Amino acid sequence: MITLTRDCEAILIPAGEKVTLIKGAKVRITQSLGGDYTLSVNGSLVKIDSKDSDAIGKEVDNLEIEYTEKTGDGTVDESLVWEAMKTCYDPEIPVNVVDLGLIYNLDIQKDDNDLNNVVISMTLTAPGCGMGPFIARDVETKVDAVPNVDNVMVKLVWEPMWNREMMTEEAQLQLGMF
Repeated sequence: MITLTRDCEAILIPAGEKVTLIKGAKVRITQSLGGDYTLSVNGSLVKIDSKDSDAIGKEVDNLEIEYTEKTGDGTVDESLVWEAMKTCYDPEIPVNVVDLGLIYNLDIQKDDNDLNNVVISMTLTAPGCGMGPFIARDVETKVDAVPNVDNVMVKLVWEPMWNREMMTEEAQLQLGMF
């Protein structure tokens, strides 16, 4: 068990409600992926962002992807966008959103103002998932850090409906869903 060293914000899983964890609370880490933490506290699961990892005695990790290439012509490297999305996780599932098959479309466009706009269509494993807006915001934030990206829009879509066949083989093996 870990004792919180300070108050910190958290998101209640799966409801998606914001809560405050109080200094001195006892927690257990159940998942640590993509820089964020899923914690068990008083029988409930919560997610804390990497910026609050010091509250559980962990070093704050900005999780900046080491981009080895930046296009000099002002374009966006699509492979870096995919790499950024692979650092995003559902706090209940230890597989990234790309390998889960949640990303349906990625469109990179230059607009009339010469800005690079990235539009991502993604879904969730269940339409009623309260964590959806938080997962989408995580994707948006991490893609926004890719060199030359000016704007990011993540659209949650529900068709086609997600199913386990959309996962990569590795993800299916990892989750025992083969």
